[in-house]
Amino acid sequence: MQNIGMSMLWFWVCYIIVTVVGILHTVFNIYVLHMKPMDENGMGEGYEKTKPFHPLYNIILFPLFGWLYMSGLQNPTIQEALITGIIWAGICIVFDVFGWVIIKHPWSLTFKEFYVDYQPWISLIYIAIFLGPVIGYLFC
Repeated sequence: MQNIGMSMLWFWVCYIIVTVVGILHTVFNIYVLHMKPMDENGMGEGYEKTKPFHPLYNIILFPLFGWLYMSGLQNPTIQEALITGIIWAGICIVFDVFGWVIIKHPWSLTFKEFYVDYQPWISLIYIAIFLGPVIGYLFC
């Protein structure tokens, strides 16, 4: 049986960790590897070089947190894992629109930059998030 509170706890902890890892990777590229930071022409080399790693962060971390959630259930099922994956991916898709596109901040992107220019990475990220609880279930 779904435990929405625990599901949300594991989802948001993972989402925050993945986001922080991505930011730290960009900062590392800029300050340690001396790649170009963002400027008026875009996000910059420091960020651009991290893009292929974004799905990797998600495919490693979301199954771990999916496993933490699924293993905490009394009798987890594949149906619960699929439903959890749909919920997690859905929340992420909606939250990303606000957090990375609509709400303006130094690292915000336009719709085109986030949903077109960020392909195939953003699609792979959402697939990884959906599969996180499913993969986690398989390790239970």
